[in-house]
Amino acid sequence: MVNFGKRLMADQLEEWREYYINYKMMKKKVKQYVQQTQTGGKNREQVLKEFSRVLDDQIEKIVLFLLQQQGHLASRIKNLGEERAQLMEQSDLSQICQLREAYREVGYDLVKLLKFLDMNATGIRKILKKFDKRFGYKFTDYYVSTRANHPYSQLQQIFKQVGVVAVVGALSRNLAYLQDHRGSFSSIYDHPSITFKDPVIEQINHSVQKLTHSTNFLQFLGQHALIVPNDMQSGSDLVDDQSYSFLSLLLNLVNTFLYMVNTYIIVPTADDYSVSLGAAATVCGVIIGSMAVAQIFSSVYFSAWSNKSYFRPLVFSSIMLFLGNLLYALAYDLNSLTVLIVGRLMCGLGSARAVNRRYISDCVPLKTRLQASAGFVSASALGMACGPALAGLLQTELRIYGLTFNQNTLPGWVMFLAWLAYLFWLWISFKEPGHIATDNSVNTQSSDSAHQVSGNLEDGLGQPLLLDAKERHDEDGEDNDDNEEDPEESHKPATSLAAAYRLLTPSVKVQLLIYFMLKFAMEILLSESSVVTTFYFNWTTGTVAIFLAVLGLTVLPVNVIVGSYVTNLFQDRQILVASEIMVLMGIVMSFCFTPQYSVPQYVTSALITFVFSEVLEGVNLSLLSRVMSSRLSRGTYNGGLLSTEAGTLARVAADMTITAAGYLGQSRLLNATLVPSLVICVASIVATFCTYNSLY
Repeated sequence: MVNFGKRLMADQLEEWREYYINYKMMKKKVKQYVQQTQTGGKNREQVLKEFSRVLDDQIEKIVLFLLQQQGHLASRIKNLGEERAQLMEQSDLSQICQLREAYREVGYDLVKLLKFLDMNATGIRKILKKFDKRFGYKFTDYYVSTRANHPYSQLQQIFKQVGVVAVVGALSRNLAYLQDHRGSFSSIYDHPSITFKDPVIEQINHSVQKLTHSTNFLQFLGQHALIVPNDMQSGSDLVDDQSYSFLSLLLNLVNTFLYMVNTYIIVPTADDYSVSLGAAATVCGVIIGSMAVAQIFSSVYFSAWSNKSYFRPLVFSSIMLFLGNLLYALAYDLNSLTVLIVGRLMCGLGSARAVNRRYISDCVPLKTRLQASAGFVSASALGMACGPALAGLLQTELRIYGLTFNQNTLPGWVMFLAWLAYLFWLWISFKEPGHIATDNSVNTQSSDSAHQVSGNLEDGLGQPLLLDAKERHDEDGEDNDDNEEDPEESHKPATSLAAAYRLLTPSVKVQLLIYFMLKFAMEILLSESSVVTTFYFNWTTGTVAIFLAVLGLTVLPVNVIVGSYVTNLFQDRQILVASEIMVLMGIVMSFCFTPQYSVPQYVTSALITFVFSEVLEGVNLSLLSRVMSSRLSRGTYNGGLLSTEAGTLARVAADMTITAAGYLGQSRLLNATLVPSLVICVASIVATFCTYNSLY
């Protein structure tokens, strides 16, 4: 592994060498300051001021050179613009082609400048992290908060490239104009939704996106799925089109869709089912939550199992799900709440979402992975909406051969048949990926292959999720370059949940708390909706189903708006705080303050809570990818598993809260379940502000 210092020296442009960050000198300064503070030569305040000045000088050197180069590029574009004006009058096609190539040369020089900027931005991030780790002080918080928000900030010139974007716009406009040598009056500004396609513009846009972490709808969906591609070449990036099976990918997406349908199809009728078996309506919390309880354990073994196979875990998942749904359906005629809960537990043990995500990150070619990630989120959202909607259609009652088919049992029977059909399709159509087959057949290579496979995060948070994962891997190596410990030890994945937990920084813990909070709030809203709306508004099962389906259908439109527009206007941490506050407002609005609880109040507060929880989830996972250790990017106990477990525990806690609050009576159920949501939400907002400057 080549550490960042050596890579910086190797990748520098010789003619610009003096303008790069002097990373080697900065490293020596950090060591020197540590020694001086230990011996009493300098106090902490002196070190902070001196190191801030040194880093300010380095950033100023970079920024001034950047502005100078931008000026040169702008001047060249201006001169080419004058030539273009003359050529358009002559309509000389050969000269127009030459002019287009001249514009492209400017574009290639801009790409070089962006790479220069990217290397320096990476160096700044790394030296700040090194200082924090070696000096035992959150210097990054202080430095970013004082520099980034200052009106004369030079740091913002590094991380927010307004001038560069203006140059990109000028190049795009002129190349688009030259593409039509007849001189069309059409402009890229007249059609902002149409992206101009040119090789150099695509390279520039790719470099800008890598540098600024800007995003589009597909990337936002990928982050939502915890699967986002980047430039890093890993074992999964070597997947070629011949070994890739679209049908196998489709089977994974169908598995995702059916599982989400299976999760939410019982929500509108769970309270009626529990009453029909002699239990209280609020026992629906146990019925719904039992699936999440089992998923806590299934996530771990499916995550480990996907190191060796994808086909066998999917087969096992399908068997557990069709058997679990069979028991769920039979519980009515057996008059057994135990059988009902066991059926839901078996469904939870069949949760193969870790396998679905892992398949996308490991077995789908890089050029297709973004669309596959978006498909994963879309399948989840569609399943979430279709589950309640399907339950609303199953409003019938009949008996055949002693078996009862009604609104309570039909969800189980329908999903039983669906999983049986899926199992048959899976058995005849799924193709085990080539690298898995090789790993299983060649034992002598198993260690290396396992390392390559486990190089991606199971349960979704794959290496592609981690922003600049290769750089982060190098960064950890750079941080450990003076340790006596074998560097390979510092890169080994966590071998247990406890070991993974010890790798969590305060920022990561706060992001996991936020994830727990939003999942808790959403589960409270969804799981108790049938009981609450029946008590206050006398809604029928069909009305509840429509309400839940409408909530589910908001997921994709919200992601379109946030992924395509909002994330390009605001920083992720700003969206995070705003979304948390809106979720808090939704929770507060949900409380029943007066005897007359109205439908508009409930529906409005539910929409606010649900929609902004969805926004919060995508942004939260994006930030989580940036602050998490690279050691949590591989192995069974990875960052994706931790976030999944946090969300699953939140669902379990929420469902148990509903059941416990049921003992207070249905009149107090709503407020009793909202109090924990309110407390956790306030705690997460406070924690976010405490770590706000580290979410840069």
